[in-house]
Amino acid sequence: MKIRLHPHAKDRAAERGATEAEVIATVREGEQFPAKYGRRGFRRNFPFDELWQGRLYKTKQVEAFAVEEDGWLVITVVVRYY
Repeated sequence: MKIRLHPHAKDRAAERGATEAEVIATVREGEQFPAKYGRRGFRRNFPFDELWQGRLYKTKQVEAFAVEEDGWLVITVVVRYY
C-alpha cells in the first residue's frame, strides 16, 4: 500500500512530535475510523516513556487523517501524550 504525506502533514507531525515513520506505521497498522468530509482516520499508540514539553509521558498516540488517492495521502497528523 502506497502512503504519502502532504507537506502540511509533515509539518504538523514534526511540530507535534511524531516522526514520518510513526505516521506511516499508524496508517499501515493502526485502528481505522471514519472522519469528516469522507476522510479516513488512523490511530495507533506507541510506547514513549520520555519527556514532552517538560512532562513525562508513557504513551504517544498518533492520529493520521488521510484521503484515498493512489494509495493513502495523509493530510494532517494529531499527536496526544498520556
